[in-house]
Amino acid sequence: MTRMLLWVSALLFVPTSIAADMPLNLTRGVTEISNEVYDLHMLIFYICCVIGLLVFGAMFIAMYKHRKSKGAVAAKFHESVKVEVLWTLIPFLILIGMAIPATQTLIKMEDPSDSDLTILVTGSQWKWHYKYLDQDIEFYSVMSTTQDEISNKADKGEHYLLEVDKPLVIPTNKKVRFLMTSDDVIHSWWVPAFAVKKDANPGFINEAWTRVDKAGTYRGQCAELCGKDHGFMPVVVEAVPPEEFDSWVVAQLELNAQAAAQAAADLNKTLSMDELMSQGQSVYLANCAACHQENGKGIPGVFPSLIRSPVINGDIAKHIDIVVNGVSGTSMAAFGSQLTDTEIAAVVTYERNAWGNNKGDSAQAADVAGVEPAVVVEPEVQVAQAEAKPAEPLAPLTMESAMAEGEKVYLAKCSSCHLPTGTGVAGAFPSLIGSPVIKGPASGHINVVVKGVAGTGMMPFASQLSPREIAAVVTYERNAWGNNSGELVTEEQVQAQSGQ
Repeated sequence: MTRMLLWVSALLFVPTSIAADMPLNLTRGVTEISNEVYDLHMLIFYICCVIGLLVFGAMFIAMYKHRKSKGAVAAKFHESVKVEVLWTLIPFLILIGMAIPATQTLIKMEDPSDSDLTILVTGSQWKWHYKYLDQDIEFYSVMSTTQDEISNKADKGEHYLLEVDKPLVIPTNKKVRFLMTSDDVIHSWWVPAFAVKKDANPGFINEAWTRVDKAGTYRGQCAELCGKDHGFMPVVVEAVPPEEFDSWVVAQLELNAQAAAQAAADLNKTLSMDELMSQGQSVYLANCAACHQENGKGIPGVFPSLIRSPVINGDIAKHIDIVVNGVSGTSMAAFGSQLTDTEIAAVVTYERNAWGNNKGDSAQAADVAGVEPAVVVEPEVQVAQAEAKPAEPLAPLTMESAMAEGEKVYLAKCSSCHLPTGTGVAGAFPSLIGSPVIKGPASGHINVVVKGVAGTGMMPFASQLSPREIAAVVTYERNAWGNNSGELVTEEQVQAQSGQ
């Protein structure tokens, strides 16, 4: 406490340039916006300090000069209109004076227009996925700090918990627009040097931007409590000169082509059990051990054990499908886009033969390649891009097509709250099985989906889903899980109700 008071006292009497180097103060960062945020922070800080000095100074002077021991007698008076006006007007003017520069900075921070590069940032438990929408480049960025360092079996490195296998690369002196979303829970992408901290919410797209003037490596981390390994989700950004960035893009495209060729070649390879087990163990420790633990026992009540589990003892094709496509409504992510066919075959083989499972069977890359990937609803920005292109007219919805399309929309947009089974979460999200909304008029059901319900967790979906998607998901909810209303909701009903 004493140290904090000394630091604040010193900060009051030093120039801003010196205050920026103090360890407990906000840092300037490396972008124009981060410098504006710092200047705004110092301006508000000094205003608050002046107010504090005046108020407490006047209070202590009054207490000293008009103390009882000097014979002071308290004055007796009623309300003064002048005093009331003054102590209302002065704080109001101070707040207005503080709000003007703050608003100007906030408006700049929220203006991603005229960007030179757009990157889709997707949070997953517990890694970041980056997709360059202007180039055919995407990859996962995973923490590279070793387990030995984390478990104190080895000395901690310089960038402990703030290092990744593949950093995000951006060009300097270019405006880079970030689109933030999530595959599962709420994450938050935070790089202090950029003054960028934006939540990544499932089903939503948030925007942020930066323009880095100085080349270098900048580090951050997830700033939203997102689960068990929240502390192991770092962000590393490398800002490089534009010409170096162009070379990096070319190199990445070449690596993508080589990876595609290698994947095609792997389809004709047959690995031995020893090769599969060795590679599978490496893949498992890097991608699966965070949830299921190194010994495969999982975490009771949270992540299932893999030791003689129904999945392990079941059909190997189903096991592969779960690894490729994940399990909707659970924490089991889809690894089809994160791992190669060979890596998936290896980790499936490892899981079926490690920790005493000893199934004796194995998978090969060709087995994985034959698994159909699950249909994934693209993030809102990609949907918007697709809608901008001329599309062939779709056939009118039938009950069969509405149920099929509605299920996809439901699993992508609704199942995280109401669960894939429609049973909801008691006390948090209502069940959809036989609920008043489902049993009531279809118009009321449509209205809830289109406009949401104020004061609850039910958000409006009018801006996220097309009339056809809303019609399909409402039809699905009214006929799934034994509801069986027999009603087919049409696009025309949704359009009429939403004013489209």
